[in-house]
Amino acid sequence: MSPVPELSTTSKGFSLAGLTALVTGGASGIGLSIARAFADSGARLALVDRDPGVAAAASALGPDHVGLVVDVAADGAPSRTVDEVIRRLGSIDILVNNAGIVRLAPAVAASRSDWDATLAVNLTAPFLFAQAAGAHMVARGRGRIINMASQAASVALQSHVAYCSSKAAIVGMTKVLALEWGPHGVTVNAISPTVVETDLGRQAWAGEVGEAMKKLIPSRRFAQPEEIALAAVYLASPAAAMVNGADLAIDGGYTIQ
Repeated sequence: MSPVPELSTTSKGFSLAGLTALVTGGASGIGLSIARAFADSGARLALVDRDPGVAAAASALGPDHVGLVVDVAADGAPSRTVDEVIRRLGSIDILVNNAGIVRLAPAVAASRSDWDATLAVNLTAPFLFAQAAGAHMVARGRGRIINMASQAASVALQSHVAYCSSKAAIVGMTKVLALEWGPHGVTVNAISPTVVETDLGRQAWAGEVGEAMKKLIPSRRFAQPEEIALAAVYLASPAAAMVNGADLAIDGGYTIQ
């Protein structure tokens, strides 16, 4: 059973001081925004990405952070990476499964290779990272795991059959891990954003297609990376000690319709 945290002040409740976080897909976009917010809250970061720029991204956060070039879908990569982070930083208190891909095609035309690649990166790798880090957390009696899902976990999107399937499965996986590991002081939650205005998001949703999508969102805009990052800080912090198995929608109301 996890201890009741001391939350006498707001700053203490949201502090990540002294904690180590592993963020996959941390070289850019949402992952990098989460890493920056975690660093600002006092955490040490291990960023994992197949982009060779991940080392520079980690270095830009400060001298205590590391960046590892890793293909999360490669055989054995999750367990090797978790072991390496623990060896270099001493522990993993927080895992953020953020790395993901999307391959678009109508369901009738979707290829087996795109299906397999999507599930390998978006579902199998997060499970294996959670399994490896979770064993470490359970043994220590504390930890936080945050899985990046999507509004695509809850609603159907045209030409997103593999992506929607992978994200719906992430939410299901999150609930099972929360059930099994909650008694050992480990919380597992998901975040489900709408379209996020990262560099790639702005490119993909530019022009008329983006304006049409915004009209379907009650808040009439897309999310900012920092909004996702601050939600991750909350879920990783002592303030969220009683939040377990949740799927936090940050979608401007898209999925309530």
